[in-house]
Amino acid sequence: MKNLTLAIEDDVLESVRKIAANRGTTVNAMVREHLSRIAAEEDKAARARERLLELSRSSPAEVGKITWKRDDLYER
Repeated sequence: MKNLTLAIEDDVLESVRKIAANRGTTVNAMVREHLSRIAAEEDKAARARERLLELSRSSPAEVGKITWKRDDLYER
């Protein structure tokens, strides 16, 4: 595990320390949890994007012949 130094406004740190104490944890643990959550969400999104690409590459779906003109899309 690596150490990280952060610069945080005094009033923010004081508030977060109180919140951490009320939750029975530490500011360090809260920051670690938050960063872990961000990394996990990003990883999940990347896996979902890759899965969509895999599905699109392996899809047997085909686009038929284009029988319309661009202006047809805007006719009312």
